[in-house]
Amino acid sequence: MHRFLGAVGGVVAAGTALAAGYLVADLTGGPWPVDAVGVQVIDWSPGPVKDWAVRSLGTADRPLLRVGICATLAIVAAIAGLIGARGRRRTAVGIAGGVGLVGLAFAVVSRSSAGNLTDRLLPATVTLVVAISTMWLVVRRFDTTAVSRAATTAAEETAGQPTGQPAERTAEQPAEQMAGQPAEVPAAQPVGFDRRRFLLTVSALAAAGVVSAGATRFVGGSGNELRARVRVPRPTDAAGPLRASVDVPGISPFTTPNSKFYRVDTLLQVPRIDPRDWELRVHGLVDKELRISFDQLLQRRLVERDITLTCVSNEVGGPYVGNARWIGVPIADVLREAGVRDGADAVKSTSVDGLTIGTPLSALTDGRDAIFAVAMNGEPLPFEHGFPVRMVVPGLYGYVSATKWIVDFEVTRFQDFSAYWTDRGWSVEAPIKTSARIDVPKGFATVKAGPAIAAGVAWAQHRGIRKVEVQVDNGPWQPAQLAPVDGPDTWRQWTFRWNATPGTHKLTVRATDATGELQTDRPAPPRPNGSSGLHNTVVMVE
Repeated sequence: MHRFLGAVGGVVAAGTALAAGYLVADLTGGPWPVDAVGVQVIDWSPGPVKDWAVRSLGTADRPLLRVGICATLAIVAAIAGLIGARGRRRTAVGIAGGVGLVGLAFAVVSRSSAGNLTDRLLPATVTLVVAISTMWLVVRRFDTTAVSRAATTAAEETAGQPTGQPAERTAEQPAEQMAGQPAEVPAAQPVGFDRRRFLLTVSALAAAGVVSAGATRFVGGSGNELRARVRVPRPTDAAGPLRASVDVPGISPFTTPNSKFYRVDTLLQVPRIDPRDWELRVHGLVDKELRISFDQLLQRRLVERDITLTCVSNEVGGPYVGNARWIGVPIADVLREAGVRDGADAVKSTSVDGLTIGTPLSALTDGRDAIFAVAMNGEPLPFEHGFPVRMVVPGLYGYVSATKWIVDFEVTRFQDFSAYWTDRGWSVEAPIKTSARIDVPKGFATVKAGPAIAAGVAWAQHRGIRKVEVQVDNGPWQPAQLAPVDGPDTWRQWTFRWNATPGTHKLTVRATDATGELQTDRPAPPRPNGSSGLHNTVVMVE
C-alpha cells in the first residue's frame, strides 16, 4: 500500500509542478516546459513521421503530443514516488530534479516561444523548483529505515532482562515474560508515516495544482487585448465586392471563416506578440537596411486581396486549403525601398520562434500580390495565423512563402542558406499544382435516384481555373458549371448536375488551369513538392 501511495504522490507532485509552470508561462509568454520539449520532438522527428501525423491526426497532433509527454512524465513521477516510499528519498527528489533540468535545457534550445531569455527560462525554473519541493514533501512522509520509539524501547527493555530470573508479574505483562521468555518486538513501522497526514499533503498539492491551472483563465488572459488595440486603416487599394457563394449545401464557401481556416505549423504554444514590441528587420543583399515597426507598417500603402492558400501537406482532396480576404503591405514596395543588389535570388524569412522559410525573390517582385499581411477577413490576424504580421504569397505552397509571426526578412541567395523544411527533404521551390476537390456528395453518401448535384472547389493560384470536368464511373468527361471568376489567385466553386441511377457510382473531378494545362492524373504524395492525382468519391444511389 505504501508503494502505491508513493506512486500516487509522485504523480500529484509532478502535476502540481507542471501546473505552476503553465501559469508562469501564461503570465510571461515564455514556453511551458511540456511545449518546449514537444517542439524539440517535432524538430527531431523524421520527415515521414511528420507527414503521417499531419495526414492521420490533422490538427489533433499537437494536443496528442502534449498528452503523450505528460503521460510519460506521469510514469516517471510515479516511479520516483514509489522509490521514495521505499526509503530512497534523495533518489526520488533527484529524479524530479533531473526531469526538471531537462525541461530547463529544452526551454533554452527549443524554438518553443518568443521572448527574452528571462521569460524563456522562468516557467521551466519555476517548474523545476516546485517539482523538487513537492516531491520532497511527498516522500518525506515515508521512512522505512527506522523503527518506532515504542518498539525500540520495548526491545531494549526485553534485552536487558536477566535470563532465568522471572520478574514480578504485573497486570500489563504476559505470562511468557514472567517465565523469562523475551517479549515479541513490535514490527518496524515507518517513522512519522500517518496516512491521514499523507492524504492531506497530497490533497493540498492537488488543490494547488488545480488552482494554478485554473488561474490562467483569469490572470493570464487570452491575449485578445493585444488584437483589440490594433486598428487596421482602410486599404488604399481595396478589393471588389465579395462574390456570392454557390448555393449548394455542403460546398466550401468562397471565403473561409477564420475559425475554420486550416492551421499547419510546428508550434504547440501560439506566440502572443505585442505589436508595440514587434519589428521587422529587412537586410542582406540590399542597399539600405530597414527596421519597420508595426505602426510604421500600417502607415504604408495597404492593399486588400482575396487569396487562396494551400499547404504542401494537403493530400488530393484534402482539407488544408482555404480562401480569405487579406490586407497588407506589398512586399515589392519594401524591397524597392531597401534596394535589392545584383545576384540575389531568394529571401530567407524568419518567424519569431526561429523557423526559417526560403522564398524565390522572383515571386515577390513579378507583380503578383505578395504582401506582409496584417488583417484577415476584416479583422487583425488571429494569433494562430500569424498576428501581428505574416507573409502571404499567391501561387506558392505555404512552406516556401507563408511565414507567420515574421520578424526577419533577409535578401540572399539560395546557395547561401537552407531553410527549415528544405533541410527535411522538401523541394526548394514549390509552385502550387492545379487541383480540384469534390465537397458534395461526401464519400459513401446515399443519394436519391434521379436528378443529383455534385459540387466542390478547384484552384491553381496565380494561374487561375479555366475549366472543371466530372466523370461518372468510366463515362466521358463532362463540363461542370463554374462560379464567376474572382481572380487568378483564388479558388473557383463548381457544380455538376447528373442523373443518378440506382447502384454504386464513382465521381471523379479534374481541372484545367487558365494556361490550358490539364491537371495530371498521375498520383504523387505530398513530399517533396505537393500531391497530385485526381480526387474521386463513391456514392450509393437508391
